[in-house]
Amino acid sequence: MIQNQRGLEGPHDLDHGTTPPDGRPIGEQPKWRRDFPIDWAQDEYVSRRELVKFMVLTSAAMVVGQFWIVLKSAFRPPASLSPGVAIARVDELSIGGAKTFTYPEGSTPRLLVRTGAASFVAYDQLCTHLLCPVVPAFEDGRLHCPCHNGWFDLETGRPVAGPPQRALPRIFVEIRDGSVYATGVEESTT
Repeated sequence: MIQNQRGLEGPHDLDHGTTPPDGRPIGEQPKWRRDFPIDWAQDEYVSRRELVKFMVLTSAAMVVGQFWIVLKSAFRPPASLSPGVAIARVDELSIGGAKTFTYPEGSTPRLLVRTGAASFVAYDQLCTHLLCPVVPAFEDGRLHCPCHNGWFDLETGRPVAGPPQRALPRIFVEIRDGSVYATGVEESTT
């Protein structure tokens, strides 16, 4: 309901207490402003009840999220119980040889390197600096990232030179029945 009130210049919206922000009478306002009147004085008002409700609901959502993370990690099967996936035959690689594979299915490329007669190591093939593929430099006992000259220790996957600051994620491998099996992925500590 728009009327002229005594003592006030120009019309005011009595139902909503709206006064247009530019001070012009409501009749001179653009059509969109007449169709959608906004109570400018009440527009930014938030009651204590609304604030407390928002804070309680937000806190409850965070507690539920943290509880979900704890439950998910508590009921995750240990990596050692995984039957594994065959990724190579032992005789397929000579000492110092390497092979790329994916584990688990659909993951980023992984790199398997034979370091001895019965020893293998496997890491994520993407450098932890800018995701360039690493290549084995077996003679040096390291993995090399040629993009920015990064170097990782072949036995531990830890960075030894160049810009990488984090170790390569390790893939757990086992030798069974003449085959190398990937059994799990080391959780990142950083």
